[in-house]
Amino acid sequence: MRHLRLTLLLCAACAMAISTMAQEINCTVSINSEQIEGSNKQVFETLKQTVEEYINQNKWTNLTFAEQEKIECSMLIIVNKAEDNMYACEMQLQSRRPVYNTTYSTPLINFRDNNFNFTYQEFEQLEWQQNTFTTNLTAMLAYYCYLILGIDMDSYQRLGGTPFFQACEDIVSTCQSASMDSKEQKGWLAFDSNRNRYALINNLMDEAFKPYRNFFYEYHRLCLDEMSTNVPNARARIAKGLPVLKEANRARPATYVINTFLDAKADELVSIFSKGTAEEKKQVYDLLMDIDPTRQNIYENITK
Repeated sequence: MRHLRLTLLLCAACAMAISTMAQEINCTVSINSEQIEGSNKQVFETLKQTVEEYINQNKWTNLTFAEQEKIECSMLIIVNKAEDNMYACEMQLQSRRPVYNTTYSTPLINFRDNNFNFTYQEFEQLEWQQNTFTTNLTAMLAYYCYLILGIDMDSYQRLGGTPFFQACEDIVSTCQSASMDSKEQKGWLAFDSNRNRYALINNLMDEAFKPYRNFFYEYHRLCLDEMSTNVPNARARIAKGLPVLKEANRARPATYVINTFLDAKADELVSIFSKGTAEEKKQVYDLLMDIDPTRQNIYENITK
């Protein structure tokens, strides 16, 4: 599986064109409507099916993915309010990729969007048109599809996700100038939050974060994918690379992309370094506590 994905990436590196209509993503969508009163919840089942079809049946790249190469992910949409076809929601997105020569899949994204707000009429068809704003729902879903692809590709090739992050950036730009409800604008704007869709893609496309993205590649391809042959060496390489997170956080405090990395990787890092040397345990624990003290109860398991 790894070799096929790498072959695809080499082809993509030569000429990457992002188009519309295949199936690179296999996303399971769930909708939690418990906060919405009423017994008729059929609209939410229709919405679930519509979103799944939009994500899984559109072609997001010019690449051909075999069935077993599809990127596995899940999306949970929590509906907080529904009124006059306007849905105020939160969305939890997770994606993962297999680690070579193991049965383990490593989490790549564990991301929560607290402003997943959109208008939707039951049975409405979702259509993606590149560089054209149709609805906020189609724009947000397309943004996250390209984000999933970009982060997955970054884990297999140095800066391999750049074309997909550029697509995200284009969507942000289009949405910032689109006419939409003020609730729907949340998440796209540059100054309403430092933890939104704009902030995340701004970080990923910032030249200052290339060292982080290079580390992200090395963490997966040169460390996790080599764990099956040499665990101590792979673990040591991760420990050596982790200071990149601290450097990025120091340059830009509370950097969103670093937070999203740790949202996905905190438990995995604990699992890796709880079996490390005493020096590795202290080094990694001290570093993680410096940049992410809110997860102290998790990181303490490294030193136990």
